[in-house]
Amino acid sequence: MDQQTHKAGFVNIIGNPNVGKSTLMNALLGQKLSIITPKAQTTRHRIFGILNDPQYQIVFSDTPGVIKPAYAMQSQMMDYVGGAFEDADVFLYVVEIGERALKDEKLFNKLQNTKIPVIILLNKVDLATQEKLESESQFWQQTFPNAEVIPVSALKNFQLDHLVERLVYLLPESPAYFDKEAITDRHERYFVSEIIREKILLRYQKEIPYAVEVVVEEFFEEDPKITRIRAIIYVERQSQKGIIIGHKGAAIKHVGIDARKDIEAFLDKHVHLELFVKVQKDWRSDTQKLKRFGY
Repeated sequence: MDQQTHKAGFVNIIGNPNVGKSTLMNALLGQKLSIITPKAQTTRHRIFGILNDPQYQIVFSDTPGVIKPAYAMQSQMMDYVGGAFEDADVFLYVVEIGERALKDEKLFNKLQNTKIPVIILLNKVDLATQEKLESESQFWQQTFPNAEVIPVSALKNFQLDHLVERLVYLLPESPAYFDKEAITDRHERYFVSEIIREKILLRYQKEIPYAVEVVVEEFFEEDPKITRIRAIIYVERQSQKGIIIGHKGAAIKHVGIDARKDIEAFLDKHVHLELFVKVQKDWRSDTQKLKRFGY
């Protein structure tokens, strides 16, 4: 690249749930911005992660996994995915071995017919045989004749350097969109709430994790070395509140201990974390409540 040339643009990551989109973005950035769990619908918002270099700025956009919405919150999640079709300079379509299409036929057709460059990332190839990998690559090349197919392993960092090279090649010449020191468009409060929600997703089963929203109500430095955080865990029903808290508060205590460790690592300082649980009936289906929660 010419020393005077600077490239910048938006690389939007699309895919079904649990194909490794968040793992991919975290690996490309070299740090954890998107929370990761084995559960579907872990990512609820659209998150920017910014990769900076003197000659380029790649703004990655992690999006919720594509689903058919069943209630208002899921509809809003799919609106975030739709928004990623409006401002992309390059699409990264992440697929797993054996996958054949997005779970939304209209979005799949839109992706097939877009004039914007598409790179299909065949992820988790460390779990596939060479023969299977070749047949899968052939299938996707036939399904997207104008796209580039790159086998990767986000977990093992396989081919990610090559992917960045291809993205820089495809991006337009442009000044940076964000300050070169920025790594995301989100504030610290957002990541704190996501860390707490991640621990809930990992610890609880069935419907509980999906009925939870976390709001950071207080976030201030008690002194230069300690940050005090007060967060509310909202659930939809009284019975869910009891499960989150657990017998004599044991369950929520474990959530707090696990979350505090990660928050301290993220903020690089000691944290005093207080967690409270409140009921907000049927919030996932209430558009007004969703707006208050930032959807």
